[in-house]
Amino acid sequence: MSLLMRSPQECASWMWDLEEFAPPGLESALATAARMVEVLRGQELLEPGSLKWSWFVFGVGGIGVNTEISLLGRALDDEDLSGHILRCRPEGFPDAEIGDIFVSGTGVWLDARGQRHKEHGLVELSVSPDAIGLSAEVAVYHDIWGDFDFSGRPHPEVKERNAPRLAAALQALDSMLAVPAEPGEQTYFGRAEGHGLQVPDVIDGLGPDLTDLM
Repeated sequence: MSLLMRSPQECASWMWDLEEFAPPGLESALATAARMVEVLRGQELLEPGSLKWSWFVFGVGGIGVNTEISLLGRALDDEDLSGHILRCRPEGFPDAEIGDIFVSGTGVWLDARGQRHKEHGLVELSVSPDAIGLSAEVAVYHDIWGDFDFSGRPHPEVKERNAPRLAAALQALDSMLAVPAEPGEQTYFGRAEGHGLQVPDVIDGLGPDLTDLM
């Protein structure tokens, strides 16, 4: 059972436009994802377990079909992985193309006492093989990265044990990808600022109570 509350929208996200880093296409997207995972794994933020994506048809849009495959015993840079993904194409839609690919897995977070916990979806990575250009995104959905928990109570010990690891990983990704991340759009639950979360409005030492939409 998870000890963390998870927001229905991201607390923060970071995006990279990778047109200058690698060509578009499925194999390139998987190779890029593999390199990014190694950076996130170095901070114990993401141990990949599966890939998920939706299918769409040019000129039509999404077809309402989603696919998920396990990565058990398979690496993201396996030569046959792209072929395996393409063989999952729905029979009724021979022209279907692959949308954003989400790398799902577990990560490690530390509580106020420094005790380690595993959490599914702690950090989520997605890559887009879109023909107009490769792109990637990292998103977080928990309150451990910011100054306050979702109830608005400060939790400096939790932030100090987790936020620097996320910041280090994002800085390493900027360096590896040779392009700085751009902050994603703000949601009800927060927004990225630099390599961390934007500090919300504070009233009497408390942040906003966001639990009404949890």
